[in-house]
Amino acid sequence: MQSLINHLNQLQELVLIRDEHRTTGDGSHLNRLNDAIAELTDKLPAEVKSLYQRLYKKDHIVLSPMHNGCCAICGMRMPISQVQSVRVCKTIQNCPSCARILYEEPDAPRWVGELPSRTEPRKAGIARFSADILMTPNLRAKTKEEAIQSLAQVMEDAHFIDSAEKMVIGALEREGVLSTAMDNGLAFPHVRGVEGGGLTLALGTSKKGVLFGEDGVLSHIIFLITIPTAVSAFYMRLMAGLTETFLKEQNREALLLAETPEQLWKALVKATRYSIK
Repeated sequence: MQSLINHLNQLQELVLIRDEHRTTGDGSHLNRLNDAIAELTDKLPAEVKSLYQRLYKKDHIVLSPMHNGCCAICGMRMPISQVQSVRVCKTIQNCPSCARILYEEPDAPRWVGELPSRTEPRKAGIARFSADILMTPNLRAKTKEEAIQSLAQVMEDAHFIDSAEKMVIGALEREGVLSTAMDNGLAFPHVRGVEGGGLTLALGTSKKGVLFGEDGVLSHIIFLITIPTAVSAFYMRLMAGLTETFLKEQNREALLLAETPEQLWKALVKATRYSIK
């Protein structure tokens, strides 16, 4: 059964990658992604394929991680017996509330940052997802592996994630499916399914550039993002807002001119004040 859950997770990730590509890509990889999705779907057992297709019609997120005994998507708390059934993984378990297929992934990176208290003022814009402590101007990285490692370590040192190593593994696996490098020297390496908190963004800049894609184009502005499964749809809106913002050369130059984390943070906040709500 665990191999079937892994198969479904791989299928779901491909679907979400295709959704991202439709939102911010040039469409050049859609045929390849569609073929891979169709192939994985056809390999599902008949009953599971029927269940998957019914759930897919409602929402592209068909599977939900179980976090602290709850469905990570809708927040439904599971009965103890079902929590154990999900962990044993002998039969497919559906959330009693949203009907998504439940699974547990104990080796995934965890978000460990402090949640805001109810008395704190509500943050706005990019400050909802990031902070000056997550900024790294002038990355020394020469490869995408080094860039992701550097930004993941910043997240761990700032106590936003529990393991930089797990974050790096997940981000590189995602890069292996389809590069997150985009036009204008941007790259968006990310890991989906980092449960326990909110979407978090670290930013690094490189004047020399880092090779992310397969076309030889260098990335100079690199966002490393943790994405709880429940906010996958919002992540695509955030990514669209960031790509729109940094279509403007002056906004890119402002980031690359920053020499300190504080300057980089100020430039990011200013550039995204209208595009990220």
